[in-house]
Amino acid sequence: MTRLIALLVCLAGLCAGAAHAIEPAFDPAAATEAWLATMGPEATARSNAYFEGGYWIQYAGAALTILISLIMMMLGWAKGVRAWLERTVKFYFLVAFGMGLFYFFVSSVLTFPFAWWVGFAREHEFGLATQTFSEWFGEYLIGFAINLVVGAIFIALLYLVIRAAKSAWWIWGAGLTTLFMIAIIALAPVYISPLFNTYTPMAEGSLRDSILHMAQANGVPADNVYVFDVSRQTNRVTANVSGMFGTTRISLSDTLIARGGEEGVREVMGHEIGHYVLRHMTSILVMLTALIVVVFALTQLLFARLTRGERWGVRGIDDPAGLPLAFALITFLFALATPINNNIIRYHEHQADIFGLNASREPVGFAQTALLLSEYRKMRPSPLEEWFFYDHPSGYARVRMAMEWQAHETAAGRYLARPAGPPPGWRPDFVVMRESQATPEPSPAAASD
Repeated sequence: MTRLIALLVCLAGLCAGAAHAIEPAFDPAAATEAWLATMGPEATARSNAYFEGGYWIQYAGAALTILISLIMMMLGWAKGVRAWLERTVKFYFLVAFGMGLFYFFVSSVLTFPFAWWVGFAREHEFGLATQTFSEWFGEYLIGFAINLVVGAIFIALLYLVIRAAKSAWWIWGAGLTTLFMIAIIALAPVYISPLFNTYTPMAEGSLRDSILHMAQANGVPADNVYVFDVSRQTNRVTANVSGMFGTTRISLSDTLIARGGEEGVREVMGHEIGHYVLRHMTSILVMLTALIVVVFALTQLLFARLTRGERWGVRGIDDPAGLPLAFALITFLFALATPINNNIIRYHEHQADIFGLNASREPVGFAQTALLLSEYRKMRPSPLEEWFFYDHPSGYARVRMAMEWQAHETAAGRYLARPAGPPPGWRPDFVVMRESQATPEPSPAAASD
């Protein structure tokens, strides 16, 4: 009886607490709908079509990789190249390296038409690309050369691990893969990214100073912010934290400065600072390593079954002739793990969004940037759609978060009261551009720096 009375008292307290809950300064749901309405039906349909097309593109790309890999196995190409390499270079490391070169070269050549359509033709169809074909193809060749050499080196090292660890290779191989990813992350800002874009220190001014103050106030030892000329490739807005072990830097695109306005830039930089402060690079690597371990372990099991009796001339998991088959299996398994990978990334992006809002205190800038991203990201997916395909929170979720933050911070007196929803007359610049068929002008609430 005493416990029943205590339970009733507790429930009464909960009900009283709910009855006296603090009300927000305005309705966040209505404000969110007002922001989304600035796109209009035509831009919304175009955004949905582009983003939904990406769903099947990622699986079509995986299917194409698997098909080409199986063709290499069934036609005996892999076995023949391995036999030739064993007769010529002889050393196991060089045989594996040569097989890596062969596989990446052939698969890249055969998938080039698909890469051209996805990376060039489709981007121009939706008005997102700014490159001519020669400019795009030049960068494609640079990426091809890097992937060819770096990929072959990784394959050769991985096969050394496989030969040494035998059936336990999937554990040590996952460790090698993580170490390789760390090396690429550390080296990319210095040696790879400058091959595609020019990075320059951000021009001095109030915007730069406010970003550095925000970074240093949150424990980031930043003394500069870098701007890279992504406008040479696309009109998308973007920013990132890249590098490790002394090469870490915060960078933003010139398109973000031109299109996002000071409020948007500060919020995006707060988001990127959040990735650094919350040590997302480390936690993402840990989670991805666990996923790689599972994928490699399943690859070991499936590979052994498919090559039983030296099928396709493959002598075992440590035979470089089995590289195309191993790649097909890994591609298949990672395709199945798409929602797991996306949820890992989206979890961290959600954390960075919250951090960015609290660090920058720019909910309007956050909403504006989310609308700019809606040019190529579907704003309102179904819950299942977002869970499966999105590696970032949806535009709707981000705008709603910003409006919830603004409504409650305003009610608490910690944020200067301003009208809910978008400023009067504000619309995303790409909507204005398409309607006028002219160069986009900065919108009323998005003056450039």
